[in-house]
Amino acid sequence: MASLNFACVLFLCMIAIVPIAQASITCSQVSNNVLPCVTYLRSTGASPPPANCCQGVKNLNGMAKTTTDRQSACTCLKTAASQISGLNPTLVANLPKKCGVNIPYKISTSTDCSKVK
Repeated sequence: MASLNFACVLFLCMIAIVPIAQASITCSQVSNNVLPCVTYLRSTGASPPPANCCQGVKNLNGMAKTTTDRQSACTCLKTAASQISGLNPTLVANLPKKCGVNIPYKISTSTDCSKVK
C-alpha cells in the first residue's frame, strides 16, 4: 500500500513539474504588429508594403519561437484577416515574402493553424 501511495505522489509531482505549453504571443501583440499593414493590404499592391508594416511582420516572426507560438500567431492572423473588410487575399498571403520574411504557412482564412509547425 505504501508503494502505491509513493507512486501516486511521484506521479502527481511529475505532472506538476511538467510545464503546460502556452503561447507567449497574444492576439493583441499580433494585431499591434500588423496594424500598419492594413492600408497596404486593402490596396492594389502597386507600391511595396510600408517600412513600419514590414518591421511589424519581422517583429512578429521573431516572437514566434515555438510551434505553440506560431500556431497562436496563425490563429490570431486568421481571425484578424476574417474581421477586416476589404483585404486583398493575394497581398495578405504574400506579405511575409514582400517583407523578406519566411513563415511556414500561408496567411489565409482557410489555413489550418493546428498543422503549423
